[in-house]
Amino acid sequence: MPKHARNRSLAKRMVSVRGAVVVGTFAALSCGIVTGTASAATPEKAPAKSTVTAKQKAEHKAAKRTYTVKKGDTLIGIARHHKVTGGWKGIAARNHIHSPYIIHPGQVLHLPHAPAAKAPAAKAPAPAAKASTTTTAQTASTATAYPDNLDGWINHSLAIMKQRGIPGSYDGIYRNIIRESSGNPNAINLWDSNAAAGTPSIGLLQVIQPTFDAYHVPGTSTNIYDPVANITAACNYAYHVYGSIDNVNGPY
Repeated sequence: MPKHARNRSLAKRMVSVRGAVVVGTFAALSCGIVTGTASAATPEKAPAKSTVTAKQKAEHKAAKRTYTVKKGDTLIGIARHHKVTGGWKGIAARNHIHSPYIIHPGQVLHLPHAPAAKAPAAKAPAPAAKASTTTTAQTASTATAYPDNLDGWINHSLAIMKQRGIPGSYDGIYRNIIRESSGNPNAINLWDSNAAAGTPSIGLLQVIQPTFDAYHVPGTSTNIYDPVANITAACNYAYHVYGSIDNVNGPY
């Protein structure tokens, strides 16, 4: 041991030793703390954000809007039920459907985007119960006895049309029947372009079978020669294409 070290008091040396120990311990602990802190502070990788915009999502959703046609469906009915922008004409344009705007069961239609749904209006209190009334076309057929002639057929059809919300007047129907068939329910056109294509015009309002099938009104006969069924289907078709049979003043 060097001389100057021997001359130092024991107490001083102990302090010095303790200091060395304390310093050494602090350094060791500090290393541990720093190491631990560094490890904990390593940031985790943030998940990649989606780059799909709200507009793209809306377009994708709109592109997926389809409807499969069922028997008895019409373009206007589908448009109203699904609140289609542009109405039935929008569906026709979207699916390249042209006059006479015929659709078939099983056909898949692409629907234009629908507008944002509005909040439903508050319902009015229900009125006191009344005797139930049936609004089917079949009830209209049996509720009133119609004569089996042109006048009776037109009035019978008008009653069904009223229940189904199909516009048209007696005069509009009568005028078109006289021009198309002279009032003969068995009239058939075998010479025009429809006949050449294999679908002759038939009945009081000279309807082709595909149009009759597409615009047939439930509750009426499925026989295209049936006077009431023929009138009602033709008026339903005229409603969808021209707004009403009253607007038809020539071949349609």
